[in-house]
Amino acid sequence: MRVYVPLTLPALAEAHAAGELGPGPLYAFAVTPALREWYVSDDIEELEYAALNRAGQGSLRRLAADPKAPRRRVVVALDVPDALAATDPDRGLDPSSLGEVRIAQAVPLTRAAAVHVDGEDAEPDVAAAAAALGAADLGDDDAQFTVDGAEDHELLWYGVQEIEHLIG
Repeated sequence: MRVYVPLTLPALAEAHAAGELGPGPLYAFAVTPALREWYVSDDIEELEYAALNRAGQGSLRRLAADPKAPRRRVVVALDVPDALAATDPDRGLDPSSLGEVRIAQAVPLTRAAAVHVDGEDAEPDVAAAAAALGAADLGDDDAQFTVDGAEDHELLWYGVQEIEHLIG
């Protein structure tokens, strides 16, 4: 199963140094039954793109919690056995948990398929989105518009061998 783990650049640097993402449980996103039902598509590429975007939102939350991190969303795509990625059946179709999975243990970075990171041009919009996230969560429509502005930037694809350059 392909899972998408939201990170920040400092967290990516820590994972690179340790050779693994962890310790568990890891918070990630994947193509779950709830995500399939919400997205209403059978196209696996579209569904994986939706899971990647959900992880991008998760990265934004991590940025909001870490004001010192560079204002660029980071998502690591990992391939893990299906049995490692567990969903919470009690959350069902809760919009905030669509596609959410938990991985109980650390995962070697060798399982990474790719890294997705915002380009430098996204930093001002991502910074504004991270700052507005709390107000958006409380229902502020203007703040939500600012948060949505971060999604106007596509996460760029990088090979795993490029991690050292990204964190350098």
